[in-house]
Amino acid sequence: MQNEIKDIWIDLNEELFTFILSKVKDEQVAKDVLQDSFIKVISKINQLEDTSKLTSWVYQITRNTIFDYYRKSKLKKIPIEDIHIPENQNENFEYAKLSNCINQKIQTLTTKHKEAIILTSFKNYTQKELASLLKISYSGTKSRIQKARDILKDKIKDCPNVTFDKTGKLVDFDNN
Repeated sequence: MQNEIKDIWIDLNEELFTFILSKVKDEQVAKDVLQDSFIKVISKINQLEDTSKLTSWVYQITRNTIFDYYRKSKLKKIPIEDIHIPENQNENFEYAKLSNCINQKIQTLTTKHKEAIILTSFKNYTQKELASLLKISYSGTKSRIQKARDILKDKIKDCPNVTFDKTGKLVDFDNN
């Protein structure tokens, strides 16, 4: 186990640092996030079921650690333009796996609705965290998220590659 951790560190240390630095723009913070990420990797390595997905697993832990940093920091607001939403499936991010039609529909939302959808659905912000970030009430945040979801649902109904059940709930999509 110790050798595996050492190999992960040797193989990914510089690459992860560069990745983190591109997101946080501060060298010392990037070092701290890298250290926190590897502590999480070490503590959770036994939970990895498929070793062929080791690199993407480590990157996911690193992404989550970056999100944790932003959640914990006292930043007033992260503009939606500063949030990197990967479009490339190689980055192994759920948003990237959506169909082009759904991606286009998300992009047509107003900034406040796009922000609500992206931060809660793809960046794993809780409704309370979003309320704090946006400096609006918790009930206002819940309403904004629900409104954004309703608008998006209506917009994607005309996508040719989505499937809805009898109640109108989205049940599947073809990502081609």
